[in-house]
Amino acid sequence: MDLRVPVIGILRGVDPAFFPELMAAAFGAGLQALEVTMNTAGAERMVADCRPLVPAGHLLGMGTVRSRPEAERAVAAGAMFLVTPNLDPEVIALARTRQIPVVAGALTPTEVFAAWQAGADLVKVFPCRAMGGPRYIRDLLGPFDHAPLVAVGGVDADNARDYLAAGARAVGVGPALFGARALAERDASAVATNVRAFLDRIASTL
Repeated sequence: MDLRVPVIGILRGVDPAFFPELMAAAFGAGLQALEVTMNTAGAERMVADCRPLVPAGHLLGMGTVRSRPEAERAVAAGAMFLVTPNLDPEVIALARTRQIPVVAGALTPTEVFAAWQAGADLVKVFPCRAMGGPRYIRDLLGPFDHAPLVAVGGVDADNARDYLAAGARAVGVGPALFGARALAERDASAVATNVRAFLDRIASTL
């Protein structure tokens, strides 16, 4: 499976009862990849139940995969890609063995290079904003010019284009993509509107 997507939507703490409707709204609005964090109550069941409903060309994955046992559980649930907050070579190795894309977490230049060398499909620079935002992505791409970096942590509609213009292959976005109010009120229509507006805003950078 390919993970060449400009935006990965990140959901943490989402209501399981609302998730199927939310997923349909987000994918219908143009989002291609959706990540449910493993520390969300009922996350594995949500992914397992909704995997058959994922439209062709779209991806439903699991994030906050911190160890090999968690990676194994995510794969068993049907995750189509894995995202880690930390660098764990065992998780990358498992994903490669199962032929599932993995976005491996890293922060320092040493970690970024190690994740890339270990075979991560994408390297998640997290928390990116704390390190200087788009400027940090640009600095990392000086020595690691071919590294496929994903900016995560503090990304919103106002700075997503800056991250992509700096060279990030993609951005990972949470409530700023879906709308915190829309999520709280379980308003699928508002979620779709917010996702569409976010994607339209970055379209010229892609």
